[in-house]
Amino acid sequence: MQRGPVLVSGATGYVGGRLVPLLLDSGYRVRVLGRSLSKLESRAWARHKNLEMAQADFLDYTSLEKAAEGCWAGFYLVHSMNLRHRDFARADREAAGNMAKAASRAGMERIIYLGGLGEEGKTLSKHLRSRTEVARILQAGGVPTTFLRAAMILGSGSASFEMMRYLVERLPVMITPRWVRNDVQPIAIRDVLGYLKGCLEHEETLGGTFDIGGPDVLTYKRLMEIYAEEAGLAKRWIIPLPVLTPRLSSYWIHLVTPVPSHIARPLAEGLRNPVVCKENRIRSIIPQDLQSVRETIRLALGKIKEQCVETCWTDAGPVSYPEWHQCGDAPYAGGTIMESGYRVVVDAPPKEVWRPIARIGGTRGWYSSRFLWALRGLIDRLVGGIGLRGGRPDPVRLRPGDPVDFFRVLEVSEASRLLLLAEMKFPGAATLEFRVYPVPEGGTELQQLSRFLPKGISGLAYWYALYPFHQYVFKAMLQGIVGEVGKPIIEGPDRFAPRLPNACRMDLK
Repeated sequence: MQRGPVLVSGATGYVGGRLVPLLLDSGYRVRVLGRSLSKLESRAWARHKNLEMAQADFLDYTSLEKAAEGCWAGFYLVHSMNLRHRDFARADREAAGNMAKAASRAGMERIIYLGGLGEEGKTLSKHLRSRTEVARILQAGGVPTTFLRAAMILGSGSASFEMMRYLVERLPVMITPRWVRNDVQPIAIRDVLGYLKGCLEHEETLGGTFDIGGPDVLTYKRLMEIYAEEAGLAKRWIIPLPVLTPRLSSYWIHLVTPVPSHIARPLAEGLRNPVVCKENRIRSIIPQDLQSVRETIRLALGKIKEQCVETCWTDAGPVSYPEWHQCGDAPYAGGTIMESGYRVVVDAPPKEVWRPIARIGGTRGWYSSRFLWALRGLIDRLVGGIGLRGGRPDPVRLRPGDPVDFFRVLEVSEASRLLLLAEMKFPGAATLEFRVYPVPEGGTELQQLSRFLPKGISGLAYWYALYPFHQYVFKAMLQGIVGEVGKPIIEGPDRFAPRLPNACRMDLK
């Protein structure tokens, strides 16, 4: 008799996004759970015959209970270490409690949870302590929970790997905290996936707690040295200092790498704890050929070079459509939206006009004023924002939820529309939208519209102070896109204002 589906939470995250196709290829029915159906639908595995989708939030028990109904097992691969939750430990507790309750109500046979490795004590970081607390909550519920405790997960696109990659590649001399002498037992993402899937197939793992790690135990210093060797870099000089705290380290990581401070800090604090497996029982239960650190780094660098990274740590960002973007309410609801739009008609079909839009950001840039974009990214980084964080996951294709420098894709319709949400720090909220229309008389109209919802007086001051610069940059961007198309302009570029309710628009002519 065919069992029900396996529930995979965090299916668009780094680990979950790789686990789903592995389970599908192994013949399992899978139900993926996420806050955004459009983000789930954009994945390569979204149309697999054995896949189901459910929209739910772990902080909303009602939606979670409905999503878990009929599932016989569940993977818990979520955490609250993002800007949505100032107190991520509290959010983690609530989410774990909801999962335990929903799984019990659904009659699940097991939960499989991937957490962190670390010995409890006063020195244990807040992040690792929260991971352990989540395990206790799940295991105290009515469904047997298998807790896999992983150390540093290495693989192309993982936050730990990307943090190491940028530090080693950009800094020939590194002043580091003394934790670089701590021991760590990294594990390849491939082997993590093997253990996760194996827990569905081996009853011996039911309800147990297991340490998982690779075959190598080494210091963080040696790990960075191996990376430099595999990347073909000159010898890196690593100088540990006792006065450099995890907090200061996180600020430095924030400035040098694409990893933002709200993620860099818990990662840096976690590095002060030696993370080495205390037992290896899982190896006899789920045998597999474990990859060495050197093999894992070599494989990851190859995937980065070939631009075939399956998932990335940035994939886990939330897709929250701003309510103010869909106006029509009373004038007092939401506030005044400032707008600026340009349009141009090009003697080319829509698909040709769309091509440079689909490649915007990342290594291709924004088709204008490269210095000004870089300066804006640097300023954002200095004030604690994400900056130009290293581009985008795919150089030619965009999906809902994808990061594009300091924007995130909200909507994308092939050869038609791209809507980006700004994630940089400023007093307000903003979107940037591109629309492509075929013109009945011939050619294609390309529209570019920026919208800004100011927050208080500082937001208004920001908009008016930077308005001349924004107009220069956005107009030049439109001209750069047309130049990339390489076809003659029929009309424009000129200003335009879309037809929206007067209550939610302020057009600047």
